[in-house]
Amino acid sequence: MKATGIVRRIDDLGRVVIPKEIRRTLRIRDGDPLEIYTEKDGEVIFKKYSPMGDLHEFAGRVCEAIAKNTGFPAAVCDRDSVIAAAGPGKKDLADRRLAQGVIHRLEDRSHYCFRGQGLPCPVLENGEQILGAAVPILSEGDLVGGILLLALPEKSKYPGEFDLRLIETVAGFLGRQLEG
Repeated sequence: MKATGIVRRIDDLGRVVIPKEIRRTLRIRDGDPLEIYTEKDGEVIFKKYSPMGDLHEFAGRVCEAIAKNTGFPAAVCDRDSVIAAAGPGKKDLADRRLAQGVIHRLEDRSHYCFRGQGLPCPVLENGEQILGAAVPILSEGDLVGGILLLALPEKSKYPGEFDLRLIETVAGFLGRQLEG
């Protein structure tokens, strides 16, 4: 555990303020759910909660099926990082933080498909992989994550309409799985 040197007091309602610097670094936004853990030695640990984390194994199998059927590397992510990936370069994607451009596209709740024209969007912070397509995963109207396809610019290969429709269908399915 990393010490920050920041001390906060609990108010009369049991609330504690998480400093802005920590919220920004960990991408904790207003309304984000946090899990609370306690340790035997008296530590209290707050961890960002991701409903997508419960689907880790299933998301991995979904990624493998998408990658096999599209020919593109595929990833399932929560609102901040990749939780499962398949296809070439999957080890470079797993458990890595998403680039801000990807997060903004998912938060817009619109579908994105890059066809090789214009400025490409990197998938990860400080990453070289290029986003080919992205579809948000919505559960009960809330954004919980997304499905991503990576472009293969070295082969001049970009996702097409079929690929986008496939991940739209899978995103809808995953969103309904989280509701049940």
